[in-house]
Amino acid sequence: MNTDTLPRTRGRPARATSTPSGRAPGRPGADSPDLRARVLDAAIACFTRQGIAGASLRSIASEAGVNPALLHYYFGDKEQLQEAVVSERILPAFAVLREPVMQAGDDVADLVAAFVKGVGLLVAEHPWLPPLWVREVLCEGGALRNVLLERIGPQVPQMMAARFAQAQQRGEINEDLDPRLLMVSLVGLTLFPIAGAPIWRRLLNADDLDFDVMRRHTLALLDRGLSCA
Repeated sequence: MNTDTLPRTRGRPARATSTPSGRAPGRPGADSPDLRARVLDAAIACFTRQGIAGASLRSIASEAGVNPALLHYYFGDKEQLQEAVVSERILPAFAVLREPVMQAGDDVADLVAAFVKGVGLLVAEHPWLPPLWVREVLCEGGALRNVLLERIGPQVPQMMAARFAQAQQRGEINEDLDPRLLMVSLVGLTLFPIAGAPIWRRLLNADDLDFDVMRRHTLALLDRGLSCA
């Protein structure tokens, strides 16, 4: 290992495995078991706040309270750190959504309810996901768009659209609906309102509306529309 990239103490290169006496209080050493998770959490915070393109390794290191050399030690470069965030944080997060959907069976109402509830669980456990998704998937040039298209799309959206199409063939869904747009509508009624909550809650004086209220509203809207019947 090139010791020139590691922090120096008293004019000499620090050892790769620093000891507690050789680091500042509260800063983990290179052998700290929770350092990797701490850096991934810091990367998510910086990516959400600054955008992936705008977040530097130095800012991520500062957020995590570590020396930038330790980021290189664990992740190499920013591209490798971004991939670690995707594989160790984002993809497992969407697995939380996929599981209840897979268990819902073929009943359309159960499938829709599982998706709506799954989004709630997903966001409750990972509140950083909606704003990061808006910034890095919806915005042109977003760094995570291909992650959605190539790695998440087949797991949830494409699978659900196919199941809606099968239900429509069985005569269980309005023939005027497009199963693909039904999937788009579900996302529009769940993930996007959560991402925009800081705006519409203030606009409509609606701080009392939590996700459970949103879930019931969404299911009622899909089930009965605007009818009073």
